[in-house]
Amino acid sequence: MQDYIFTLECDERPGILHSVTGALLTHGGDIKELKQFDDQYAERLFLRIDFSIKEGSNGAIDDLRRDFETIGTDFDATWQLWPQGEKRRVLIMVSKFEHCLNDLLFRSQIGELPIEIAAVVSNHPDHRELVEWHHIPFFRIPVTKETKPEAEAKLLELVDRFEVDLVVLARYMQVLSDDLARELTGRAINIHHSFLPSFKGAKPYHQAWERGVKTVGATAHFVNSELDEGPIIAQQLVEVDHAFGPQDLVAAGRDAECKALSNAVKWHCDGRVFLSGKRTVVLR
Repeated sequence: MQDYIFTLECDERPGILHSVTGALLTHGGDIKELKQFDDQYAERLFLRIDFSIKEGSNGAIDDLRRDFETIGTDFDATWQLWPQGEKRRVLIMVSKFEHCLNDLLFRSQIGELPIEIAAVVSNHPDHRELVEWHHIPFFRIPVTKETKPEAEAKLLELVDRFEVDLVVLARYMQVLSDDLARELTGRAINIHHSFLPSFKGAKPYHQAWERGVKTVGATAHFVNSELDEGPIIAQQLVEVDHAFGPQDLVAAGRDAECKALSNAVKWHCDGRVFLSGKRTVVLR
């Protein structure tokens, strides 16, 4: 048996789920997990099915794909079908903070994330040795106000060259231009601490400590033209108290950032995340 993942999104109307599950039944598909969400406000259906089908059964998967094409046309639906375990090609962008990069490298290496890290891009040289130790190409692209258009053009060239499915900003401390954000809509994920907008600028954790915060968190979201305000995919929260000094808050924040980002990457690459306007639907 071969496992597959099928996702579908379209306007809500009767008969969609019946058509999809009927096609699976006709071709011998065995549903392992089915999750759906009917958004009553947007009047949209979001569907994800994890199923298995007998390999080599007279082209069953090809016949099923043709039925899905018909269903997609009939319901004006956007859909995808791919083998479970197929790795998505990821390009990571990083500046000087290495904790999220290191976490993604480790989780990818042990198979916890369904990704292949195709390349790492940085505006600093600091992490070249770490990245190349993992046998991953490292590219330094310095960015200044004057060279930003050229730097972003080089980035897009790498995205095309390495056939990248997802760009991950793992504490990349540069703001993407509106044009680049639009180009990467739905395929770029960023991470930031959740003290925004209260504590901006340098040393936000120190500012938070001075105010006696009781929680530390992180938010992973899709990149858009609004700084740190793209559709949220995953958030992580850690409770703290008066015994936490500034460096303790920083350490807790690092852990929260790593976990929120890795969750967002995993859910996205598993086909669990759907963009819905300024929001996301995450079928966990």
